[in-house]
Amino acid sequence: MAGRTVIVMPAYRAAATLERIVAEIPQGCYDELIVVDDHSDDDTVAVARRLDPGVPVTVVEHPRNRGYGGNQKTCYREALARGADFVAMLHPDFQYDARLIPAAFEILRLGVLDVVLGNRIRTRREALGGGMPRVKYLANRALTMLENLLAGQNLGEWHSGFRAYRREVLETLPLERNSDDFVFDSQVLLQCVHFGFRLGDLPMPVRYFDEASSISLARASVYAVRTLGTFAAWFAHRAGLVRSRLFTAR
Repeated sequence: MAGRTVIVMPAYRAAATLERIVAEIPQGCYDELIVVDDHSDDDTVAVARRLDPGVPVTVVEHPRNRGYGGNQKTCYREALARGADFVAMLHPDFQYDARLIPAAFEILRLGVLDVVLGNRIRTRREALGGGMPRVKYLANRALTMLENLLAGQNLGEWHSGFRAYRREVLETLPLERNSDDFVFDSQVLLQCVHFGFRLGDLPMPVRYFDEASSISLARASVYAVRTLGTFAAWFAHRAGLVRSRLFTAR
């Protein structure tokens, strides 16, 4: 099974790293690249428009900032509209290793999984040695362990910016009902669990540096609270107490 492969990049202030990450993607592993700029105030759009990776590049500009989740919604709409069978979402800030995209696509093609995540948390030494701040490592581990327990999963990391999906997943999930903020990622994974899709991960090196995007501790705390709120809504929905639109197929 071949299938059309599309890489989407939700970009915001990514001018310093965009060309670098695109150059790292193995040639021949994808059919189109879609860069969605979330109203950046740097040269992200100009850099994106001069990209020439040897495949079609589509650049979409938001006239206003729609947030991280809102950016991804546009990414997936555009990918589906262009006939994507397999979609990889890659942050353009060079935190994630683009060389693993072919492996993720192959896992999807083989039907082993429906969703593939990049897992940066293999050992504590490796994560911290790659520059991950200790407080973020501890928060990631604690929240991931709790999410695995509540969702009945065994993922190495629930908070990865490297994700690949089969088309059926994106067509099933009610993505437009999700938050436009960072909790979008957690909502998507819990929706995947709810609708019975198979999730797994690939080991991925840790790369933290000055240009890499990162949310503040305050926003990370809000993200954690909203993530747990999503789980509460899921349990209430499954128990028939409160119907949630997040877990009703579109």
